[in-house]
Amino acid sequence: MNAFETIIYEKQGEIAWLTLNRPQVLNAVNLQMRDELWTVMEAVHDDPDLRVLLIKGAGRRAFSAGADITEFGTAPSFVEARRARHERDLWGLMLSLPLPLVAAIHGFALGAGCEMSMCCDFRIASEDARLGLPEVNLGYIPSAGGTQLLPRTISPGVAMGLILSGDAIDAREAWRLGLVQRVVPRRRLYAEAEALARSLAGRPSEALRRAKQAVLQGLDMPLAQGLALEERLASLALTSGQAKAGLATWRSALL
Repeated sequence: MNAFETIIYEKQGEIAWLTLNRPQVLNAVNLQMRDELWTVMEAVHDDPDLRVLLIKGAGRRAFSAGADITEFGTAPSFVEARRARHERDLWGLMLSLPLPLVAAIHGFALGAGCEMSMCCDFRIASEDARLGLPEVNLGYIPSAGGTQLLPRTISPGVAMGLILSGDAIDAREAWRLGLVQRVVPRRRLYAEAEALARSLAGRPSEALRRAKQAVLQGLDMPLAQGLALEERLASLALTSGQAKAGLATWRSALL
């Protein structure tokens, strides 16, 4: 699955690296990259052996600087562009992936690049990272989930300020606000991300998937419905062979 022009997909046993590979334009997301990402995400969704997906950007300067604005207005028509985007909801597909996603962020993560990272469950940033949603400064608004994902990730008031100002923040501020979970030196970024992925891959996959489902679906439910969802998913998890083995091991350790 490496026959792509804008991305690189490398599977290493139970984990895989997906690299945004347009470093000459700061890994800007163009239509071709969207199509290739869609193909990979569908394959990831259907791969029973894959446990964790890591995402990074090629080159020294950026995870992704956002959408490729040179393509704006080049679609056959606005209606056709929206239809194609609806039929291939890349961000929705990423959010629906049942396995953990880890974003390893360096340099610029702006616009769609920042939004893509927010579709991941873990965000590790290098000290040189800068994250933001600058779309208002260009006369439009975040349209790859930013207006919905950012206030679900950090304080809604702070999210509103970042969206309306278009200002970018550095890695330490992103960590302080909860936009990233860890900040590491640039030279350690990929090693730290892979160590996290290996650790996650070593945990019971069924439990990870059910827990992720409970959190993401429960966010959009009233508390009572969310608790009912949790109870249902917990019951399903307990019936798995992984849970039975894990509980048996735990009991043995206590005796």
